[in-house]
Formats: sequence, C-alpha cells, structure tokens
Amino acid sequence: MSEVLFPLPDVGEGLTEAEIVTWKVAVGDTVALNQPLCDIETAKATVELPSPYAGVIVALNGQPGDIIPVGDTLVTFDVAGAAPSASAPAEKKGDAPAREAVLVGYGVATDETVATRQHRRRGAVTPSTPAAPAPASSANGLAPRSTPPVRLYAKQHGIAIDSVRGTGPDGLITRQDVEAAISGVTAPRVSAPSGPSTTTRLSGYELAPWASGPAEERIPVRGVLRSMVDSMTKSAFTAPHAAVWLKVDATKTMELISSLKGRGAFATVRLSPLTVIAMAVCDGARHFPGINSSFDDAANEVVIRRSVNLGIAADTPRGLIVPNIKGADLLDLLSMARALNELVDVARSGTTTLAAMSNTTLTITNVGPMGVDAAMPILPPGTGGIVAVGQVAKTPWVVNDEIVVRHVVELCLSFDHRMIDGATASNFLAHVGRFLNDPAAALLAG
Repeated sequence: MSEVLFPLPDVGEGLTEAEIVTWKVAVGDTVALNQPLCDIETAKATVELPSPYAGVIVALNGQPGDIIPVGDTLVTFDVAGAAPSASAPAEKKGDAPAREAVLVGYGVATDETVATRQHRRRGAVTPSTPAAPAPASSANGLAPRSTPPVRLYAKQHGIAIDSVRGTGPDGLITRQDVEAAISGVTAPRVSAPSGPSTTTRLSGYELAPWASGPAEERIPVRGVLRSMVDSMTKSAFTAPHAAVWLKVDATKTMELISSLKGRGAFATVRLSPLTVIAMAVCDGARHFPGINSSFDDAANEVVIRRSVNLGIAADTPRGLIVPNIKGADLLDLLSMARALNELVDVARSGTTTLAAMSNTTLTITNVGPMGVDAAMPILPPGTGGIVAVGQVAKTPWVVNDEIVVRHVVELCLSFDHRMIDGATASNFLAHVGRFLNDPAAALLAG
C-alpha cells in the first residue's frame, strides 16, 4: 500500500477553515483523477473538491457538518505507486503534507447537489469505523415520493427523506411528516393553531408556517448563517458605525428608466432604479474617494481605493450574500445594467463564487422591494461605507412652493467613523441625491 494524504486546501483567499457539506465517495471506493470527492462550504460559497489522485479511498477524515482547518488531512488515498496530478498538493519532507492551495478544477456546487445536515461530532470514517448504513428504499425500490420543497425542508433539518413515513395520498411524504420526524413524533399533527399557512425564509432556511410549525424550532448556525454571524458581529464591535439620511426626488430617474426600457440595446436587459443608483454611488465615490476606503488594523493605516468593486446585497435561497461588480466605476449605464442582471441571476442560481464575493470596496443594499422606506445597515467587514436604498414611492413633495406628487426614495449611508467624518459622508450622500434628481444630466456631463 502506498498511502498519500490530501490536506484541505485554501479554496479562497486566506481562508482558515471549511465545513464538510456532503461526501460523494466512501471508504473503499476507487476514484479517478478529478472525480468529485465532496462539497465543502466556506465563507458563503459551496465548492466541489475534485480528487488530485487516482486510487482507492483509505480514510475520510470528517463527517458532514464538521469544520476542518485548512491544512488538516481531508482524505487518505492508496495510490498504489501512481504519480500525483499536476494540481496535487506538494508534500513536505517527512510525514506532513505541505499547506498549499489546490485550485485547479474546483467548481461551485449547486443547491441540488448539496445535502444540509445537522452538526455532528468530528470523527474519521475509516475501515475500522464503518460509515452509516444507506437508508432503506421504498417498497417498490424507487426513491420515496415527495415534492422538492419538502425534500429541501428535510435536508435543511438533517432528516433523511427516505426514513420518513409518508401519510399523504399513495404514501406521499408531506411537510407535516417531516415536521413529525424533526420533533420525534411518530404520527402527523391532527390539529394546528390558527395562523398563516404560508412558509417564510430565515437566513437561507425555510420556516414552517405558524399554523403547522413546531412549538419551538432550532436552526443550526452553519454555512451562510455562520458567515453572517461572524462578519456582522466583527463589524458591529470593531468599526464605530455612524449614519446619514437623505430623501430624494427621483422622479426624473423613474422617467429615464421608463423612456429607455425596450429601446435599442436596453431591450435585452432588465433596467431598474438600482441600475441608476449604482451609477450614482460610483460617481459619488469618484468625487469623494474617502468613502471608498477601509481601515487596516494591522498596519494602522487607512486604505483609499480608486477603483470601485461595488457589492450588491442579494437575498438568495441560501441566505444573504454580497457579490460585487469589479471595476463598477468604469461602466456606463448599459454595462451596469448587464452586470447587475448577471450578478442577480448567478446569485439566485446558487453558483456565486468566492472570487465574486471578495474584495468589495463599497456596498448597496436594496430594501425597497420589500416595501421598506429606509434602513440603517451594518458595514460589511473591510469596507468604509454601505448605502441602503428604500422603496421608490409616490409622495407629496414641495416644488416651487406647491405640493405635487413625486417619486421619492430615502437613502441611508452607514459609514466607518474611524476615518470617514460626517462632512465627507454628508457630501457623498448629497452628491448621490443630486445625481438621482437629474440622472440624464449627470450621465452626460459627469
């Protein structure tokens, strides 16, 4: 036997750990070069790790839900003298492998391939520690019948769908059956308290309706939720937050969007107020570059950047993520619309990469589609400012001493008060407001 150790690589930029989501191989399997080994979740992306060797799996060091430090052994192979691939990690002299990133061939896993499970105690799955037996199949040998939302709900709560007894028509597994499995009850609930029967989402998890959900529901802090907990707590307690607010007459912004929709090249893109707001924020950063800054604690320096990687907070089925548009300050209105369309489509499909979420310099969070007028957001770590955009709503407005109906939007800028003072923040937000008040002139004249 010729054993080779495969350490968990750093699949991002300086990440220190990752969570095993699901194994795609088992001990004793013969795997080919670049065959998928497992899905791991790190930061806010799920990544598929390919095998750097062709050989036999000797040991899998960790179970779904375990958090593994970068550099710790993930898989032990018997390569039977086979040479490692060019993308395999180099090994140090002695027994320990080198802590080196292996990036060739990684892909972002889709939600369809990710099985979400409860955290379990970390332990190696070796020949002396047999893996859990495969769940029993249904009576006809096929997978048990259920609907995609119910299967997703079961995954999110660590329930093997084929271990649940279906009580619906022809043995269909219903949401109530999964809830009974979660609570340990063997029979479905007969009655439920009054209340809405619709489901909602919280941090990437689908919550049962008030009317039929359990009396108490617990969500494991993992994946996107764990990343949000860590980053928001760090931001709230390391950066002194302050905020400025501004209501803007965005009537001309709405008129510009209406006039461009369906015309020429704009006929092929989705155009929204967010497109113009993104242009306004980038223009504001060009005029007040101090907004596009961050605080380097280690060097005790303020870093000013003259290129905007514009983060857009996106509400996805997996939870809140913030991918960014690289070099957004260089885009015209059409290019910005296309970049936003692509960013949103990729985020909703669950295939946003770590690179797309790295190095954000300035952020927009749009709470308007939820019918909210305003919000004071928390800064993403490593940034100096974030703009919250409320709904664009028809509002009584004074124009030339007369009350008229205008399209009004409220903006809030949260900023790091260590380096950004109130004057800089106010001037920046006022500039954004002037841009939205007359966007055609701002786009043409700069």
